[in-house]
This record gives sequence, structure tokens and C-alpha cells, in this order.
Amino acid sequence: MEVAELTGHQPEAVISLERSDGEWKVGVEVVETHRIPDSADILAIYEVCLSSEGELISYRRTRRYARGQLLGEGR
Repeated sequence: MEVAELTGHQPEAVISLERSDGEWKVGVEVVETHRIPDSADILAIYEVCLSSEGELISYRRTRRYARGQLLGEGR
């Protein structure tokens, strides 16, 4: 996936998928910093926009957080 090439980090999971106006918005979670123990890892969510043909339109990091952090904390 191009996310790895763009960010330098392997995707962990696709966390959202939305079709809007002929484009796809894909939310991808990556581990930006591996720590010991794993529960201290720093993760990020990237929003990737693709054309209906699958061509990359844009991407951006929308959130960065510690693994295990509840949504809404530290935003």
C-alpha cells in the first residue's frame, strides 16, 4: 500500500472507509514509534483520499496518540 511509502510506516489496520463524491476516504492506523512495552507505542491515523480508480489524491495525519489511549483523551 502507498501509505507505507508515503509515511515510512507499515499500516497496522484500516479503521474506516467512506465513499463520497466519487472518491474514497480510507482511515489507516500505523505505529509511528515502537516502544517497550508495546503498550507504550505511539500510533497515528492517516486519512488517505483515493479516486474512484484507486489513484492517490491526498493523505494527511489526522491524529497521533499512545496505544491504549481512549478516544477523546489528549486531542
